[in-house]
Amino acid sequence: MNPHILATGKRAPVSVGLCIALALTVTSCVPPVVQRSVDRSVPQRYSPTDDTAATAPVPWRDYYRDSNLVALIDSALVHNQELNIVLQEVEIASNEVLARSGEYLPFVNLRAGAGAEKPGRFTRNGAVEEQLEVEPGRKFPSPLPDFLVSATVSWEVDVWNRLRSATKAAALRYAAAGEGARFLVTNLVAELASSYYELMALDNLLSAIDANIVVLTNALATLEQQKQSARTTELAVRRFEAEVKKNESHRFEIAQRIVEVENRVNVLVGRFPQRVPRASSMFADVSMNIPRPGSPTSLLEHRPDIRRAEQTMQAAELDVVSAKARFYPSLALMGGIGYQAINAQLLLTTPESLMFGLAGELLMPVLNRRAIVAGYNTANAAQTQAMLNYERTLRTSVAEVSNAQAKVANLAQAYTRKQQQVEAMKKSVEAAQTLFSAARADYLEVLMTQRDALEASMELIETKVEQIRASIELYRALGGGWQ
Repeated sequence: MNPHILATGKRAPVSVGLCIALALTVTSCVPPVVQRSVDRSVPQRYSPTDDTAATAPVPWRDYYRDSNLVALIDSALVHNQELNIVLQEVEIASNEVLARSGEYLPFVNLRAGAGAEKPGRFTRNGAVEEQLEVEPGRKFPSPLPDFLVSATVSWEVDVWNRLRSATKAAALRYAAAGEGARFLVTNLVAELASSYYELMALDNLLSAIDANIVVLTNALATLEQQKQSARTTELAVRRFEAEVKKNESHRFEIAQRIVEVENRVNVLVGRFPQRVPRASSMFADVSMNIPRPGSPTSLLEHRPDIRRAEQTMQAAELDVVSAKARFYPSLALMGGIGYQAINAQLLLTTPESLMFGLAGELLMPVLNRRAIVAGYNTANAAQTQAMLNYERTLRTSVAEVSNAQAKVANLAQAYTRKQQQVEAMKKSVEAAQTLFSAARADYLEVLMTQRDALEASMELIETKVEQIRASIELYRALGGGWQ
């Protein structure tokens, strides 16, 4: 970003008792009802510690240490179409600042021209030229040439800071556009990471089903041998065969989900469908350094969407100031200096061909000010809208952190219990197979135990990926992911 523009649109610190201008008045403060809502927008209860220091989120390269994921994010930050579109919006906002900053400076124009004119003889100009001489003994030529070289200056004196306020508002919107791009990056990084770990989970689900299919297929072969020796029935064989087909069908469903998630990743990265490299065998060992929320005010410092809403609100306040200034008189100064002659050889003759002029203009709207009133009312409404959007963004941000933090804690407990369940189911499968071999258990017990063990393993994988997603969401909610 242009440091000069950022300096002119520097973000002011936000306090809970934020005082801004509202509809129909430029100097009034937030009404009491709205003021109280701002006070409640940053509750203290979401932080489990008494730490009052703001904790900055770690850069995403330190948070996501999987080399395959890092490569995907690097590629997405260059080729993602949505991000590139937003970056062009930032460029547009930068040009708007440049345009606004030139409006309160003098406009200087250079002018050069040549022409010829022949007035009718029976007109005033023609009659005057007929009676006068350019110099003694020399009449006006016909047609009359005209050569001109001049410089003109025009300047609207910004008495009421209308133009400067508009420039500062444009600078704030430029900064807000940059924060919008950062906010998109945080979401892009979070979505890529979530999809990447989902792919790893799906690969592990596929492996679990394949292993279960192998176990069921072997059991089916054993049952068919026992059937031939009249040790079991046709019903047992068909039940196991149906279970094998069910798992094979589920395998194709997961394979389809893998294709869809891979294509989602490829779209985010900005490339055509292809396989996404990943280390699925390391899925069970994935762990993340959960960021600390710090104090509630840390959200204001690290979340780009809150900074964007704040800067938009400040720009809307300046728009009200600019709109109100249109009710007051405007002062414009105009001047020019140059040379003008009827002969090119005499053009630079001084002082005969020298000309200059200076004028001032004071303009004040008196009647039919509907457009000005409408613009002022619109600016007030936009300011109120920006303030409400800022409140909503604050509340949403705090709720996201609170939800993600609770989800991380609860899923950690759930994952531990699921691990214990899977271990118990593995032992129950071994026991069922042993009892069945000793003819002390029915085939149905073996089948149901095997099915429960598979379901427990799949639920463990799904809980793991949900736990990872919760960590990703907490990292994003705290403003991490754009550094």
